[in-house]
Amino acid sequence: MDWTHVAFDWNRARAFLVTAEEGSLSAAARALKMTQPTLGRQVSALEEELGVTLFDRQGRGLTLTESGMALVEHVRRMGEAAGRVSLAASGQAQGAEGSVTVTASEVYAMWLLPVVAAKLRRQAPGITLEIVAANEVRDLGRREADIAIRNARPEQPDLIARQIATDSAAFYAAPRYLETLGPVKRLEDLARAAFIGFDPLGRYIGYLNQIGLAVTEANFPVVSTSHLVQMEMARAGLGICAVSRGMGDADAGLRRVLRAPPDIRYPVWLVAHREVRTSHRVRLVYDLLADTIPGLLQKRRAVP
Repeated sequence: MDWTHVAFDWNRARAFLVTAEEGSLSAAARALKMTQPTLGRQVSALEEELGVTLFDRQGRGLTLTESGMALVEHVRRMGEAAGRVSLAASGQAQGAEGSVTVTASEVYAMWLLPVVAAKLRRQAPGITLEIVAANEVRDLGRREADIAIRNARPEQPDLIARQIATDSAAFYAAPRYLETLGPVKRLEDLARAAFIGFDPLGRYIGYLNQIGLAVTEANFPVVSTSHLVQMEMARAGLGICAVSRGMGDADAGLRRVLRAPPDIRYPVWLVAHREVRTSHRVRLVYDLLADTIPGLLQKRRAVP
């Protein structure tokens, strides 16, 4: 590595990162427990040091410039690495104790979190992982969980959110159901198929209509709020359901309906309360989730 090109001050980079996450100098100053003028000078000094403009000033708020957006993820990884250095130096990784609650959808809780739990057990056996498997959004502000895995960015200003991956879904069904359905070559061919529906059904039908599927309530023999129930109904041959590709492709009881499925993509956000900055055990679990989940989502087998 050419160390001569690493010439900026980490404290200034940290000031930039926290300002980007908080959205204003005043909020960032409170988070870092320093005065706003001091924080502003650090951000300005970093801009001068790097020769770029990092923020557009709009009233009291700040918006990342194109240069700022290009740099913020790199600085965020620096911050996470710095946190891990602090944990390792103080022996906190092995000494961390207590409970951390993670909430995720049923599918993610069953599919992704066992791998995370096994890693956590090896790295920090003193931490108890409490998993809330729920499709409803839990309120982190009210401490219903410490960390959440969500498919939408939170709107609450007191939460820290990071998009760690992008997931995608496709349509799956049991092989025996596809045999009775007949040839399916285009998305439009599925208009005659039976689907396992989400509740509320109207919103799901609206989405399918939007992507080119002319379905009505008559296409839905079963509706459930549970993704796991939907998959079991599909395995039983009752119709087609939408499943994350990584999970669906690995399921021996399901087969992808279309080789070129519609582009059903959605972000995966890791969300936590600001306590993640001060709680060693919460930060350790947060970093472990961020490091592990993207790789799990990318594991897919070839479609036959």
